[in-house]
Amino acid sequence: MIERGALLYEGKAKQVYATTDPSRLILHYKDDATAFNGVKKASITDKGEINCRLSAHLMEHVAAAAGVPTAFERVLSAREQLHKRVTIIPVEVVVRNVVAGGLAKRLGLAEGTPLARPVIEHFYKSDALNDPQISEDVAVALGWARGWELAAMREHSLAVNEALRAFWGGLGVDLVDFKLEFGRFEGAVLLADEITPDGSRLWERGTGRKLDKDVFRRDLGDLTETYRALYARVFGAAFHA
Repeated sequence: MIERGALLYEGKAKQVYATTDPSRLILHYKDDATAFNGVKKASITDKGEINCRLSAHLMEHVAAAAGVPTAFERVLSAREQLHKRVTIIPVEVVVRNVVAGGLAKRLGLAEGTPLARPVIEHFYKSDALNDPQISEDVAVALGWARGWELAAMREHSLAVNEALRAFWGGLGVDLVDFKLEFGRFEGAVLLADEITPDGSRLWERGTGRKLDKDVFRRDLGDLTETYRALYARVFGAAFHA
């Protein structure tokens, strides 16, 4: 039986624990919400439990529908998951289907501008530097990722995008953009961390209503109620803690 060990890392939305199996980790989802690199903070009721369930469901979906290998193994409790103990590649991948957020600001474009094809961007994973955008060449030259790893990350990201666009589209939701993290495990590149509305932009089809953490970032309403409504849309039943 795998048991939880020492706290290894605490991020904005999760804690990561060692286990009695050196090749496995436990991810604990918190209720904390942050924005603008931690400048804005709050505790959001039920957020940790909802994201734990949503991420598990979406990780299982992309593995089955797109064949993308993931670090996720199983849910342990309402807030905890068992994952393979990957070494995180410090290059975040953002997949964009529609202009929004940082892309809109950098290029002076209106949010909602359609893109002719999915766009993949890379960012150096560093809270201290506010996750600056980088090129693949920079990632390789500085030893953050190997060329073949970046190629695998791109292939996996596009496959995840295709699977999630179909998934959310079937629920009347447009997948605008989302962030992914990857890790190394036994010579392979695995999708790691989480897939949640914390790291995605999800717009209700037809209305454009935000169903993600932008509700918190932009003071658009109650994030707890937004996440509960999204949970009900995914699972067909109301959320119960």
